[in-house]
Amino acid sequence: MEYISQFISIPDSAHTILLLTLILGVGFLMTRVTKLFKMPHVTGYLLAGILIGPSVLKWVDVETVQRLDFVTDIALAIIAFSVGKFFKISELKSNGVKAVVLTIAEASGALIIVTLSMHYLFGLPWPFCVLLGVIGSATAPASTMMTIRQYNAKGPFVDTILQVTALDDAFALIAFSVSAAFLQAIETGHLSLSTLLLPLFKNGLSIALGFGTAFGLKYLIAKRNSDDHRLVVLMIAILGLSGVCSVLSVSPLLSCMVLGGTYRNISDDEQLFRLLNFFAPPVLLIFFVVSGMKLDLSMLRTAGLMGVFYFFIRIVGKYIGSYAGASMMKMDKEIRNYLGMALTPQAGVSIGLAALGQRLLPADMATLLNTIILSSAVLYEMTGPTLAKASLFLSGSIAKSETESSGKRG
Repeated sequence: MEYISQFISIPDSAHTILLLTLILGVGFLMTRVTKLFKMPHVTGYLLAGILIGPSVLKWVDVETVQRLDFVTDIALAIIAFSVGKFFKISELKSNGVKAVVLTIAEASGALIIVTLSMHYLFGLPWPFCVLLGVIGSATAPASTMMTIRQYNAKGPFVDTILQVTALDDAFALIAFSVSAAFLQAIETGHLSLSTLLLPLFKNGLSIALGFGTAFGLKYLIAKRNSDDHRLVVLMIAILGLSGVCSVLSVSPLLSCMVLGGTYRNISDDEQLFRLLNFFAPPVLLIFFVVSGMKLDLSMLRTAGLMGVFYFFIRIVGKYIGSYAGASMMKMDKEIRNYLGMALTPQAGVSIGLAALGQRLLPADMATLLNTIILSSAVLYEMTGPTLAKASLFLSGSIAKSETESSGKRG
């Protein structure tokens, strides 16, 4: 296996192509295995990365994994743009205030409880705990959405889930960007107004660029243009924004989310988001496999207890937060009692934020953060569909006939 590792790590164009082929091939094949156990594709991608990475087969070495870091920024830029799709103002007006308050409550519940618990119980430094708490506020809606479709779930509870999950990742992206700005400002060891304002100014500039680019995008890709033309121009905009953000040393998350949200509101063009969905899967597959490669299995011995604790305490935070938010807005008891269960899954955005968070921490803390998030992501994706089904059933959103018919189809 050492020969394969050396062969792949040589910085030659042919070897880079073979490396990407290996990542795509093993990632795809692993989903055939996880599909047998009815596990999400993301879990398969992570397991594929762990398998071929430095911790197990060593087909890809640490230096090569580090050279693939640019994939993280591209994947996150695509994810952030896609999140912007859900910020159609006209669709948020009907129940928007309640959805926003509920989202802030449930996300803040996870953020605060995870941050305080990890600091006071394990004595971890505040910057680490803040980043872990922010990442813990994010939710991966894919498992819940899949369960909703599978059982044809309907009703106010389902509508609330759709609204909250649309806003949830936006909260995490904003909270992460603000936290990163403050952590970068105090990294020098002394705090001043200028060191605080400069990162915030850079993030504000990136937001303004995302907003302005959306108008340019509308002008350049009218619906009369071909799909190929529209997709190419969209990727120029997304990659361009991501590159500028890298130059400014800020995350591309907010800028690309503003790009997606602004474009969605000024153009009413949903088709562009669907076109991106055809392009994105290979990029996201590479991103998740590379993330799996970064998991240091030897760290599980020391981070195991922390990871298990994080897994449970985040669920507690989500439940308490959603319960408090629903109570505050006087929402139905089904939402109050069971929404937290539906918000358990965590994968895509959280893994991306962990990758970005690693750049803000010392090497040992960065590895610990990545280990906790990646190991818990596998657990969340395994338990998420079951908890989502339970919440839909307990809330009365799944008809008994649908449960029976689904069982027969399975």
